[in-house]
Amino acid sequence: MTMTSATSRPTPLPSLKALHTGSGEPLLLLHGFMMSPRCWEPVAARLSHTCEVFAPALIGHWGGPELRGRYLNVAALADEIENQLDELGWRTCHIAGNSLGAWVGFELARRGRARTLTAIAPAGGWGCPSLLQLRIGLKFLALVPIVALGKQLGPALRFSGPARRLALAALSGDPSVVPARAVTTAITAALHCPAMLPLLVGGLRMPGPDHLSTLKTPVRLLICERDRVTPNLAYAERFLRELPDSADRILVHGAGHVPMLEAPDRIAALIAEHVHAGVHRRAA
Repeated sequence: MTMTSATSRPTPLPSLKALHTGSGEPLLLLHGFMMSPRCWEPVAARLSHTCEVFAPALIGHWGGPELRGRYLNVAALADEIENQLDELGWRTCHIAGNSLGAWVGFELARRGRARTLTAIAPAGGWGCPSLLQLRIGLKFLALVPIVALGKQLGPALRFSGPARRLALAALSGDPSVVPARAVTTAITAALHCPAMLPLLVGGLRMPGPDHLSTLKTPVRLLICERDRVTPNLAYAERFLRELPDSADRILVHGAGHVPMLEAPDRIAALIAEHVHAGVHRRAA
């Protein structure tokens, strides 16, 4: 894949309600907090040869269903995704989720909707209440005034060098390989996320996945080496400890919190491998 300089400023793409492409095994891709389905586009293109890929926008996120009410949590996000799966006729499917999307994926797996689950830098690895929970909440609350300012700025400042460097520092391990359009799209998604505060209030009052040790779904956990949003030493520990021994635990070297942006080949291959293993397991 040809990469462009992360310092150029391409025109933002339009919002996307859902990405739906390919044929084969049903595969649900779930994006992270303040992101959009567009973060999956390079990975979806690679997986569409063997999978029917569906990547929806979450409630209150750029392109997603309208936010209703003042609070939002993982259970409500999973409810909406289940409705969409029912509309597709997917009783079960393979699921890959990043960050918040991985947390929703664990909830869907608990409900029996997942054939396999690939959890990429999952959120929810904290107790409720806990210092880890407080720390991640404060980290995102610090973005509230930044997002408010960004909405008031024109494109030249909104997508300026400092703004792009801030986004790249949070999302990637190696900013030099992230396509310029992906950075622009990520900033745009963050500025069009009415779910930000409702999810911080509602989601952080909700404990992380509490069924990890008894989960029957085959799980592949991808830990990103340079994750600055949910650093591994603190936030991956619970998943490493509580997931069944049968779960894969893989370190994605050099990658940041949203590795699909900088390593789509690797992420697509790791998801595809887990999907194919699940297919063979079900056929045996």
